[in-house]
Amino acid sequence: MKRVKLDRIDLKILQFLQEDGRMTNVELAKRVGISAPPCLRRVNALENAGFIKSYHADLAADKLGYGVTIHTQVNLNSHTTADWQEFDKLVQTWPMVRESYMVTGDCDVVMKVVAESWESYQKFLTTQVMAAPHVTQVKSTLIIKVLKLETGVPVSEASIKNVRD
Repeated sequence: MKRVKLDRIDLKILQFLQEDGRMTNVELAKRVGISAPPCLRRVNALENAGFIKSYHADLAADKLGYGVTIHTQVNLNSHTTADWQEFDKLVQTWPMVRESYMVTGDCDVVMKVVAESWESYQKFLTTQVMAAPHVTQVKSTLIIKVLKLETGVPVSEASIKNVRD
């Protein structure tokens, strides 16, 4: 892949689009201080180079009936590639699991789960997660209050030195 050198304008584009992906190209160009056609070319180049992965809406979970968010730590009794793939494939089928990470430390997997209620989460936990092959232990942490929720990554001048092919 061709190396893309980011400059201040590219970083501003990334920052503004991360804050508001629905911003029009004209508004974006105005905010970064260039005209619309070169701004669109830069956005397309940033997309093609993989700096912009997708655009999506941030939905209000509570308004859609998901009243609780739980971080679930899972331990597995086997760490073979085949068993990891089996567990990962199963996790992909669980709509309530919104994020899933293989981690090091006290557990093997951390999942972010949304549920309508604590009771519906408990049902999911006992019938799906704890019933899954290779699961030996599960710990649940109910999120009481979100103190900070900022999506994406910090975008700054320091980001330029971290850009790699």
